[in-house]
Amino acid sequence: MTPPLPRALRPKPARPGSKPARNGAKANGAGNGGDPKALKKARKQAQREEMKKQALEVPIAMLGWLDERTGSTPFLRAFLFRKTPQGTNWYYTLGSATMFAFVNQAVTGVVLAMYYNPSTTQAYGSVRHIINDVFLGELVRGMHKWGSTVMVILVFLHMGRTFFFGAYKYPRELNWIIGVVLLILTMAMSFTGYLLPFDQRSFWATVVGVNINASGPLLGPYLADFLRGGAEFGSTTLSRFYAIHMLVIPGLIAALIGAHLFLVAKLGTSAPPWLKAEKARELAEEEI
Repeated sequence: MTPPLPRALRPKPARPGSKPARNGAKANGAGNGGDPKALKKARKQAQREEMKKQALEVPIAMLGWLDERTGSTPFLRAFLFRKTPQGTNWYYTLGSATMFAFVNQAVTGVVLAMYYNPSTTQAYGSVRHIINDVFLGELVRGMHKWGSTVMVILVFLHMGRTFFFGAYKYPRELNWIIGVVLLILTMAMSFTGYLLPFDQRSFWATVVGVNINASGPLLGPYLADFLRGGAEFGSTTLSRFYAIHMLVIPGLIAALIGAHLFLVAKLGTSAPPWLKAEKARELAEEEI
């Protein structure tokens, strides 16, 4: 039996003067009052038609319910129907591709976290278990492993496009700064995730990376001590890297992506540098 719809999702009653709903019995030609089986069949047919109509109206009612409580329609309309300059080409899709790469990392990371054990004695075995025993585990881990490389490449290409097209200039300086921070966070997410398999290669590569951080000026030694969680690499180091990789950095990236998209919607997209702005007719006549 189909459960009743919540009150907030039920379709609104028809307005006065609108066309009333068709009577199922009359619509099916069974309203002559003769055969009880025909009346029962017509009633069921009318109920199915009514349920189908309600099912079609649920998404609209749900969107209206969400819009009434969030007021997101003006922002979504401005973002989805914003004007784009002439000459926009495939280079302008690098930002969207980077965002989808981040979504891929988030989704596959959540799936891997269900099987991964951040323990120095169990981490490598849990990774082997994901690859060898879990259904589609090797595919999900491959998407997460190689997706991190793809995301780093896409961030560099997006930053390069922004720089060479001059899209970092006024009034988009703040968006450029957010992009630089996102690049640093993406590199940090790759670095903290490299230790998680906890095999010989990831362990010694992380030791080298942390020691390089320790040689930095001022905050370098403190940052290295914080990442190690003590004097030596151990269980605290792995737990700290896992928490930073799973919670801290993805949360910061998601928040900054939201700010980045808000500024893109507010300021618009910059035109390619090879296109010259067309002067208004009045200004052109004044110059002549």
